[in-house]
Amino acid sequence: MFIDTHAHLQDALKVRIDEVVSNAYKSDVKKIICASYDLKSSIDAVDIATKYNGVFATVGVHPENCEEYSEEIEQKLITLCKNKNVIAIGEIGLDYHYTKQNKDIQKDVFIKQIKLANMLSLPVVIHTRDAMGDTLEIVEKYKNYFKNGGVFHCFHGSKEVLERIIKLGFYVSYGGAITFANAENLRSIVSVTPIERILTETDCPYMAPVPFRGQENEPKNIPIIAQKICEIKNVEIKNLEKILEKNTKNIYKI
Repeated sequence: MFIDTHAHLQDALKVRIDEVVSNAYKSDVKKIICASYDLKSSIDAVDIATKYNGVFATVGVHPENCEEYSEEIEQKLITLCKNKNVIAIGEIGLDYHYTKQNKDIQKDVFIKQIKLANMLSLPVVIHTRDAMGDTLEIVEKYKNYFKNGGVFHCFHGSKEVLERIIKLGFYVSYGGAITFANAENLRSIVSVTPIERILTETDCPYMAPVPFRGQENEPKNIPIIAQKICEIKNVEIKNLEKILEKNTKNIYKI
C-alpha cells in the first residue's frame, strides 16, 4: 500500500474526484491526506475526508493567506478538528516568494498555529519557500511545542537544514520534483535522508512527476515517486512501501 501524504483534492481535481480517488486505489494508493491552506479549503477537505474511505484531512492557514487569520477562524479550525478524519494542522509556515512585506504577520500566524497544534495534540505540516532561515528559527525556538511531531512537506533544503530538522524529530516529504532532470541536487539530499524519516506526496494537482511533468498531477502517481526513491536509496520497492507506510502511521496515526 502507498500513501499520498499531501494532496489538494478540493481544487481543480474536485470536479472529477470520484475518478481521482478510484485511480489512486487502482494504483495501490490506499490512503490520501488532503491538505488545506485556508478556512474554505479546510472545510472542503474535511467534507471530502468524511465522504471517501481512506482520505484524511489537515486544516490550517497557508502563509499566503495569513492576513485572513483571526480568532474567529481559529475557533472554526478548532471545531473542524473534532472530526476524526482531521489528523494535522497544515499547511502552515512561511513563504517569501511573492512578498516579504508581511513577514511579521506570517511569523505571527505561523506561531499561533504551532501553538494551536500543540493544544490539540496534533502534528504540523510545514510549508516553507524562500524563507528557510526564519522557518528554522521559529521551529527551533518553539521546539517544545512539537511533541506530536511534524513534516516539512515538499522538502527542498540543504543537507545542513535536513540535519537540523531531523534532529528536532521532523519527517520530510518528497514529491514529483525528485524525478525532474534538473533535480540532481535534490536527489543528493534524498540520498542522505534517513529512510525512516521519509514520506511521499504528490502536492497534486501540481508537480506531476516525469513522465507526466506539466500535466495535472494525481495521487495515482505516488508509485512513480516511490520508485525514484528506491533508485536513489538502492532499496526494493516492496521494502520501501512498508517503510513509508510505517513512517506515515508513526507521524499521522492512520
